[in-house]
Amino acid sequence: MAQSIFITSAEGHSGKSSVALGVLATLGHATPRVGVFRAIARSTIERDYVLEMLLAHDGVDLVYDDCIGVSYDDVRRDPEAALATIVERYKAVEAQCDAMVILGSDYTDVGSPAELAYNARIAANLGAPVLLVIGGRAAQGQPEQLGATKPRTPEEMGQIADLALAELAHGRAELVGVVANRADGDALGAIIAAISTSVHAARGASGEVPVWAIPEDRFLVSPSMRDVSRSVEGELIAGDPELLTREALKVVIAGMRGVNVLPRLVDGAVVVIPSDRSEVLLAVLMAHSSGTFPSISGIVLNGGFDIPEPVTRLLEGLSGGIPIITTGFDTYETAVRIMNTRGRLAADSQRRYDTALSLFENNVDTTELLSALGVARATVVTPLMFQYQLIERARSDRRRIVLPEGGDDRVLRAAATVLKRGIADLTILGEPIEVRARALELGIDIQQAEVLSPFDAPHVHKFADEYARLRAHKGVTFEKASDTVTDVSYFGTLMVHLGLADGMVSGAAHTTAHTIRPAFEIIKTKPGVSVVSSVFLMALADRVLVYGDCAVIPDPTSEQLADIAISSAATAQQFGIEPRVAMLSYSTGESGSGADVEKVRAATGFVRERAPQLLVEGPIQYDAATDAAVAAAKMPGSDVAGRATVFIFPDLNTGNNTYKAVQRSAGAVAIGPVLQGLNKPINDLSRGALVEDIVNTIAITAIQAQGETQA
Repeated sequence: MAQSIFITSAEGHSGKSSVALGVLATLGHATPRVGVFRAIARSTIERDYVLEMLLAHDGVDLVYDDCIGVSYDDVRRDPEAALATIVERYKAVEAQCDAMVILGSDYTDVGSPAELAYNARIAANLGAPVLLVIGGRAAQGQPEQLGATKPRTPEEMGQIADLALAELAHGRAELVGVVANRADGDALGAIIAAISTSVHAARGASGEVPVWAIPEDRFLVSPSMRDVSRSVEGELIAGDPELLTREALKVVIAGMRGVNVLPRLVDGAVVVIPSDRSEVLLAVLMAHSSGTFPSISGIVLNGGFDIPEPVTRLLEGLSGGIPIITTGFDTYETAVRIMNTRGRLAADSQRRYDTALSLFENNVDTTELLSALGVARATVVTPLMFQYQLIERARSDRRRIVLPEGGDDRVLRAAATVLKRGIADLTILGEPIEVRARALELGIDIQQAEVLSPFDAPHVHKFADEYARLRAHKGVTFEKASDTVTDVSYFGTLMVHLGLADGMVSGAAHTTAHTIRPAFEIIKTKPGVSVVSSVFLMALADRVLVYGDCAVIPDPTSEQLADIAISSAATAQQFGIEPRVAMLSYSTGESGSGADVEKVRAATGFVRERAPQLLVEGPIQYDAATDAAVAAAKMPGSDVAGRATVFIFPDLNTGNNTYKAVQRSAGAVAIGPVLQGLNKPINDLSRGALVEDIVNTIAITAIQAQGETQA
């Protein structure tokens, strides 16, 4: 039976979905197969966006239709039959998982004791302990940024807890914890104390349960421009669809002349303009693009009037990506619909996703939660679990990483995630006004990052002086160095060299050669290491392996292969992988001969001489290195055969093709390439890198930097 948790609340709009996301991530970091189940959905026909978001989370592999219990109509028609169906459908999903996150109903109307009581019955019948979510704001009213109710006082939160706990007890549901969500950030301690008092009074001798409080974040509860467009039944006529994820923090009604509208613009506003007021539209667009006025989130043109063709042409040149939406509603109806729009925690908004996880991780003791649920950490390591371990290691001792490619949107999005989740401190290279303006347009937060121009005069002078000193033997003068160091790769590398950053991650928009050439000239290799090489951390379904070299050295010599093996073993150790090194070839042991086999045999000998403490075997074939049965036949008694964790390929052709074959055919997550052998960490990205790849590489670089300091 899977370990399960039932998440419910006493009313709607408590932010239960963001809590569910945090719980799901917590379970996914501790156990391999995590499932999601929605006990009661608004409809079994229309898609439930919260369930879709949770099913899209890494580590969840379930079919949507299997994860729905019943609809509200089913419950109204026959509550007992609906309960039986919920149990039956849940058990079918539970059988596929090690842990389950179950979502209660969403309260289509004002919260009622009857609905909470039914959720309690469901939880009791599923044998799932309840995590109760109490909202920090009343269910009625608009979101805070658009004129909401005041936050609840600790006393009010305690009173709601009294009512909810009584209903849960009446339904014989087991309570595992309480989360006060969207709570007043200035009163978290008092809120926890008030709810804890209620819990103590309700449970008595049954014992205490943990109580946590998560503060409200305006970006998490604000509607996105996509939410706004949906509410006004709008159509996007100009702008970048990706920017529809940006939050609308305020509404500005532009029913006056443009000169009077401009002073009323604020950052993150959605501006409502009658579609026959072209002069106001153009004034707002020019203000937004000027950089001297606040950056707005979008424009809604109301009234349904046709936009003149010359104005349409102007929009194409002036919009700068900002979403422009049209609707047929009048000004009043448009404003009311926008004011009543509530934010959705959707998977397509990386900022909200990161914010929700960060708030949960920073305010809920996840170790305590896992302990309360009786979830023990699994011995297997899934890709999701390994990535989480990387993030935890990185933020345990934060380092500063420089990102030279501030003009790449992927880098900016990754930077926002890294900063929000506290993985590392960052310096982003680029013109500060341009980089920060683009981040605002993308709706991401990089305020905590240092943004530095590679043409910053004091830094250029300092770096040129150092580079000229280092390369004087090559005839590099100060004047020539001054030109060279403004290249972002050189600038970033010199920051690392001079201790202004602990590591560098680049390559999303530059070649590998462009990224690492400065490192060869400036950082140089570690003592005793002759070459810079690379590994990929291959996260398979249940373990992590190390492959090297798959990206740097085309045809290494025996001595270089030995270097690669020793460096790869050290990298494995650094990331918690016990190194058992397989020196790969097309033959095992003494069964084959030839120049290629002899190269590997000689390399194995060099490794044993230079690092006698390492467990190493070679030459050995891949199957003998990984499969215990094959190993028993081909190399019995070996400490490595059948159990290898570090695989050293004889050449780049073999290594690169093998890692890609395993990545595609086995569904492995390939993290890297991780460069090794340098005095300080510099890492290269693929030019096709995803945001997640960049985040992982930043975490890896930070961990390498921790190791350099400890060494």
